[in-house]
Amino acid sequence: MLHIYRQVTGLREFDTFVVTQNRQCPERFPMGEVEILERVRSNFIRRFWLKYIRKEPAVVYRGEYGVLDRVLSRRHADLMHIYFGHTAVHLLPFIERWPKPVVASFHGMDVQPREGHGGYNDRMRALLGELPLVLARSDSLRDRLVELGCDPDKIRINRTGIPFKTYPRVERAFPRDGNWRIVQACRLIEKKGLDVSLKAFAGFLGHYPSAMFAIAGEGPLESSLRDQAKELGISDHIAFTGFLDEKELFRLYQDAHIFLHPSQLTEDQNQEGVPNAMLEAMATGLPVVATLHGGIPEAVTDGESGFLLAERDARGIEERLIELARDEGQWSRMGTCAAEEVRDRFEQASQVEALEGYYREAMERYGG
Repeated sequence: MLHIYRQVTGLREFDTFVVTQNRQCPERFPMGEVEILERVRSNFIRRFWLKYIRKEPAVVYRGEYGVLDRVLSRRHADLMHIYFGHTAVHLLPFIERWPKPVVASFHGMDVQPREGHGGYNDRMRALLGELPLVLARSDSLRDRLVELGCDPDKIRINRTGIPFKTYPRVERAFPRDGNWRIVQACRLIEKKGLDVSLKAFAGFLGHYPSAMFAIAGEGPLESSLRDQAKELGISDHIAFTGFLDEKELFRLYQDAHIFLHPSQLTEDQNQEGVPNAMLEAMATGLPVVATLHGGIPEAVTDGESGFLLAERDARGIEERLIELARDEGQWSRMGTCAAEEVRDRFEQASQVEALEGYYREAMERYGG
């Protein structure tokens, strides 16, 4: 994920390397220090002994523990940062035995309850008790971690950092001809509220028939979203761009007038932290129409840098889009405020500096 890549490559005080089971998209994420874990060769007798006689957890009897331990020992690692809580839960037996500090960061979907996974919630609570520090991307995720049993004193907010050189402020002209360009950039999954976006845009199109809506990203819902656009009779006004790199995404924002992002809580309690694409769009000066969901209100001030509606309120979102399109002054002020708010709260260098401070604190806590 791009925001993780930015964090890892942005570290200054700490030498770092990445440990992974497989490497994907090296052209998008060029990194020199990558350790790809070797595949464990199965030894039936040893595995049987560890699993049934010693009653060791899967991480041990499958061999993952030994492979990871050898890498970290060879590299003389002082601290391990695990991205995503469910990975940390899986590695809990290793964390409990490794004689160095470990921190884990939570991003949204990894705070979902998993009642159908035997013992998972108990292991999550054990993990939160074991870690010296727990990192959350937003205040809403911090609150959820407290509900799961985490000591509030050990939670630190680790926000996404935005590179403003990549997403500079853009001077835009108000489209008096009605050629509005609305954009949403995200994974095409349920919690992004894309079905609501299409309904709201269909209503907006009734007032501004030359408007266009660009949906940037890939995901499993693309086919159903295309079908929905066809059913709504708006296919000719929808552009599914697929995945865009940073330069392409900036150009899309540059030509847009409003950023739309009506995130919603799913039935399985999957929620957002603070959407990265929304922050990048705000950095360029796009006003936002979004929802009161997850960490979004921590980045968007309702009525100042954008509008925040209840989840799944397609009619309300439509009305706010129309309101912006009818008021040039408000549209301009919200865009200016959006760019300023992101620069105040999500500057990349300051967020990396804070992360390195958390690493030092974790080592001090662990050593104490």
